[in-house]
Amino acid sequence: MGKGGAFTMTHVQPQQSSPIILAENLTKVYAAGRIQVTAVRGVSLAVEPGEFVAIVGPSGSGKSTLFYLLGGLTQATQGRVVIDGIDFASLSDAERTRLRKHRIGFVFQKFNLLPTLTALGNIEIAYTVSGRKEPLDRAYLDHLSDLLSIQGRLDHRPSELSGGEQQRVAIARALITRPAIVLADEPTGNLDTKSSDAVLQMLRRSNQELGQTTLMITHNPEAASIADRILHMRDGEIVREEKGSRADEAL
Repeated sequence: MGKGGAFTMTHVQPQQSSPIILAENLTKVYAAGRIQVTAVRGVSLAVEPGEFVAIVGPSGSGKSTLFYLLGGLTQATQGRVVIDGIDFASLSDAERTRLRKHRIGFVFQKFNLLPTLTALGNIEIAYTVSGRKEPLDRAYLDHLSDLLSIQGRLDHRPSELSGGEQQRVAIARALITRPAIVLADEPTGNLDTKSSDAVLQMLRRSNQELGQTTLMITHNPEAASIADRILHMRDGEIVREEKGSRADEAL
């Protein structure tokens, strides 16, 4: 790193309309004893700034492994991932962690809220952990709370919130640092149909109103349909692409 904690990393030469997420020939092989399992096979994809993309496929299709590769949570066996012009392969572990904290917000199926903190405390601690030196923008927090319909629930602990409310708090936690990219892994997997629809609408609204790029992993084609573009995975490969049929619902 350079002075003041700045990165010293390799930047990919920018091109006109450069994608904010770029994967080239990604392959991930796991060793299971003497057997090698290829979870992702030569996947290439590009996501443009502000786009909402869903990756859908059955269990074992490789979509969660792809999610971890794109988020820099695991390293590819072959190929590369470029996030906002920065090649993950050029980074040290510390730099990769710093990039994730500053550029990517994660939403997981398990809400992962700290049970001893209120909803507000869970959001605030995410901002503190990100290492930002400027104080939390309370007006932005108020905007997020209104956008996600949790403004009256911020003083409640997770055990006092419904599953849908917990997931919306988790989304606020992911968005509080104003990341350029939001990666959501099965964000409706633990929710009933009504709560699932609400969370999907909130993800879509935040994508549109805050201008963040959203990539969502799901096994549910109906959930995926709210995206601008849907990539279908099977056996570690992207096998087809289509336009989301509900992409305009939250607008």
